[in-house]
Amino acid sequence: MSYYYLASLKVNFGKTLPQMLSALCLLSLVGCQAAQSRVEPNTSFQSQTLVVSGRGMVDIPKTNARVSLGVQVQGETSGFVQQELAKRSQAVVNLLKARQDVSKLETTSISLNPRYSQKDGNQIIGYYATNLVRFQISPEKIGTLLDEAIKTGATRIDGVTFVASDEAIAAAQKQAIDAASKDARSQVDAGLSALQLKQQQIVSIQINGARPPIPEMTDLIQRAAPMNLANTAVVAGEQRIEAFVTLQVRYQSAQQ
Repeated sequence: MSYYYLASLKVNFGKTLPQMLSALCLLSLVGCQAAQSRVEPNTSFQSQTLVVSGRGMVDIPKTNARVSLGVQVQGETSGFVQQELAKRSQAVVNLLKARQDVSKLETTSISLNPRYSQKDGNQIIGYYATNLVRFQISPEKIGTLLDEAIKTGATRIDGVTFVASDEAIAAAQKQAIDAASKDARSQVDAGLSALQLKQQQIVSIQINGARPPIPEMTDLIQRAAPMNLANTAVVAGEQRIEAFVTLQVRYQSAQQ
């Protein structure tokens, strides 16, 4: 009705001023009515979201030992030190390569440094060089191998780290994610049920890794010396794999 009236209304500019003002007021009133008729209230229901984080843990045995050892030589000249280091290091590496139970053998550090006088810090009195290697072996075989390495020429053992195998870690990561997902879902179900709310759908999923913690190194001896390590008891223990899964769930009142 208002649109029809607005279209049919005409203003005669030949009329008197009071008549023109009345016509203008009438136009304004009709325009406001037309604008109001186009406004529709927003009565749609806006749903809420719930964010829950679940945790999954899997313990697996540590079946590998990462051993770090090497050779350190010192002498008066850099040439002698380098030659002696190369000879002893090669003997240790040959021993490790000959062992079929040794895997992932790699050189981690080679260094050559001057030695300074304690009285005069600027006077070079010699040199020392270091060659470090790292490898993996079964924990129960560490003692025998370290004895052989020391007899062959190793002069330092930096430490041992016990870890699970790569295959076991990969399988445990999947199990931890599965457990974390179920934990998060059970929290959602319990929370919404207790609050008498109805779940609509999961709108987002975030998996915050499934990585094993950084293994701690177990120090055996700082400098290797002739000793019997073959009978030393070694207990590798277990490695824990953790995963976190975060769910964002849309919900609404159960009465709606």
